[in-house]
Amino acid sequence: MKSKKRIPRVFLDANVFFAGLICPRWPYEILRYGETGEIEIILCPLVIEEIEKNIAKKFPSFLEEVKSFINTGNFKKVANPSKKEVEKHHNLVRDKKDIPIALAAIKAKVDFLVSSDKDLTAQDHTTEKLRKYIKPILPGTFLKEVMKWTSEEMESIRYRKWKDLE
Repeated sequence: MKSKKRIPRVFLDANVFFAGLICPRWPYEILRYGETGEIEIILCPLVIEEIEKNIAKKFPSFLEEVKSFINTGNFKKVANPSKKEVEKHHNLVRDKKDIPIALAAIKAKVDFLVSSDKDLTAQDHTTEKLRKYIKPILPGTFLKEVMKWTSEEMESIRYRKWKDLE
């Protein structure tokens, strides 16, 4: 009997989710993988609040549509860490505002934390503790290393616009 292939569990930072909504490039493709079930996308309330705040600020006419997409889309939601947990892990990453996001990803036991935030994805001492628990990764690197995109595939959508998908 053939075993079912385990799909990657991916925690998306708000910056990647937001970018995937506004531009059809690498983050968009990650959202598509989540919608097709090729990866499991994990979100927490803090990420959802940040996405909605940015949409309300920059694209208010789409806020209800985005809320509906988040609520009905193929996303798993996990809890935010407690204030006590955040305080306990005060030196997990260099930017204190990223600690709850990192902790939510760790608690969800994801394979990857996909973010464009250098405070989470830097490959240096500032993320050393975080990398003991999960792999923080940039969207393009995720597509290339995990989803096995070729350089040609990566380059083909680097500057893609919505009209190119019509």
